[in-house]
Amino acid sequence: MADEKRMWRIVPDTSVIIDGRLSSRIKSGEFGSAEVIIPEAVVSELEAQANKGREIGFKGLEELSELRKLADRGDIQLKFSGVQPTLEEIKLSKEGRVDALIRQTALDVGGLFVSEDRVQALIARSKGLDVEYMHPKVLDPSELGPLKVEHFFTEDTMSVHLKNGVSPMAKKGPVGQVRYVRIREEPSSSQELSRISKELVERARLDPESFIEMSSSGATVLQIRNMRIAIAHPPFSDDMEITIVRPTVVVDLEHYRLSDKLKERIISQRGILIAGSPGAGKSTFAAGVARYLNDHGQVVKTMESPRDLQVPAEITQYSPLNGRMENTADLLLLVRPDYTIYDEVRKTGDFLIFADMRLAGVGMIGVVHATRAVDAIQRLIGRVELGVIPQVVDTVIFIDKGEVAKVLVLAFTVKVPHGMTEQDLARPVITIADFETGKVEYEIYTYGEQVVVMPIGAPRESRKPAWKLAEEEIRNVIGRYATGPVEVEVTSDDSAIVKVYDEDMRRVIGKGGNVIDRIENILGLHIDVREIEAEAPKRTKGLKRGAERKAFPGKAREPASEISAPVSQVHPIIEMTKKHLILGVPELAGRDVEIFIEDEYLFSATVSRHGDVKLRINSDLAMEIMEAQDSGDFVEVRTL
Repeated sequence: MADEKRMWRIVPDTSVIIDGRLSSRIKSGEFGSAEVIIPEAVVSELEAQANKGREIGFKGLEELSELRKLADRGDIQLKFSGVQPTLEEIKLSKEGRVDALIRQTALDVGGLFVSEDRVQALIARSKGLDVEYMHPKVLDPSELGPLKVEHFFTEDTMSVHLKNGVSPMAKKGPVGQVRYVRIREEPSSSQELSRISKELVERARLDPESFIEMSSSGATVLQIRNMRIAIAHPPFSDDMEITIVRPTVVVDLEHYRLSDKLKERIISQRGILIAGSPGAGKSTFAAGVARYLNDHGQVVKTMESPRDLQVPAEITQYSPLNGRMENTADLLLLVRPDYTIYDEVRKTGDFLIFADMRLAGVGMIGVVHATRAVDAIQRLIGRVELGVIPQVVDTVIFIDKGEVAKVLVLAFTVKVPHGMTEQDLARPVITIADFETGKVEYEIYTYGEQVVVMPIGAPRESRKPAWKLAEEEIRNVIGRYATGPVEVEVTSDDSAIVKVYDEDMRRVIGKGGNVIDRIENILGLHIDVREIEAEAPKRTKGLKRGAERKAFPGKAREPASEISAPVSQVHPIIEMTKKHLILGVPELAGRDVEIFIEDEYLFSATVSRHGDVKLRINSDLAMEIMEAQDSGDFVEVRTL
């Protein structure tokens, strides 16, 4: 009786029409001379899918066209029945509204209801319909023939790019030496691309190791074994385009010749970002890390969209659950992996999920697009709290041309940022250092309301030449008060750091800071006095204070044989105005002095209460002092 019904009347649902097997069964004679009744709800659903640019919609409409051809030849009777769904019912098709209309049509007309949807078949059977459930068609890998696109590939082809009206192009060559070349002179036609597209979608449905990753208006993403395929057509793109990408090599971690120290860091459940430009080899390296972790007893999972990492079968690859990676993350926290590889971390939501899982204690490896290693860290700023960044990501591995080009590590500390001198400017700072050398290359900190990523370690040659002269002058002035060595570093046009021994700091700073204030006023600089972090060497007995220091602007003097009084002789600060040459000796204010050039007496004078000796700029004495200054001769003021 059932066979007679099959020969008499068939009511297919949407899944059967999309599959395309109904026309095949009619051609084989299984459903010969049957009356096929298509519910209007099926037509409306296929039309809606096609209008959105989805391949399954076009595939279903092509099956309807094939059924019409069979009807025109007299092989079947083709009719349409039922009511068309409303716009609201089409929008609610995922909730079963359209399926209910299809079942109602089958109830109204009777006959054999054919479906590939298990839920639809169960409900239809419960409502009293005669149902044939067609198991989704899946072919054995041995039954699968070669795809049309495969003839575009060679062993070194990384990707193939097909577009209507354009000659097929491909990226070929090893990583780092990729060339974009034309692989055929004849342009691709719309008909050729349509055939290729249909074949690819069909293969994704039939191959148990392939799947449709995404299907939306104007775009479809397929994963067919190791090939990732993106199909775009209007209105999403200006014309039909098919891009097929596949990995050219499967590389183990040993290929990258990583140090044992870096391997230990990778395996210790860190927060790692693998960064690089598109095509640099990030995903290949990530897959190598996944295999390495799996081989070392780690439970590894991946979060991908699309799922295209080439990893062993032991590593489960997860896609967005119900279209949301947040749901996937919730599930993974129940699975409790040691490491999760997130390919790729791009949008704000991705970074938040990455941070949430990392702070939950899961080792995380994220794949990020970046042109420099530090750019990967900057993408976290504003998305993750600044103080939490080192806990979320502590290592950045930058891939360039298929090799590990740089590894950065992050640490959190409280310090005065590089380039600042005031101790009260200390703040939380994230330091970014080279993993192998330990040299800090960047600092991240807040400055006002801004977050600053400051490169540090500029070469000394880039310092202003005038700063070197200023350091000599500062060293000369401070040396009048310090008995030990004086280290000076000018950090800006108006500030400097001076380091002396602990016993000299009291003399340099003075009671209540009066000495250092006077020195700052004389030099016009802010001076930060710090202690030299070393024990003072034994001083040679009989050396005059400052005898080993180079005087400014004169030449170094030979050590004297006796120790003089602290202020019996000093090197003046020489300044020039429009009218005067001024010898600044504030420590000798009000005293009678003699001025010498290279131990040759020049003249005597009384220092003013302001601590200076003034000479007219055009006087012979002033000219002689200026000549001595230009030639580097030693100028000295001695008390009587």
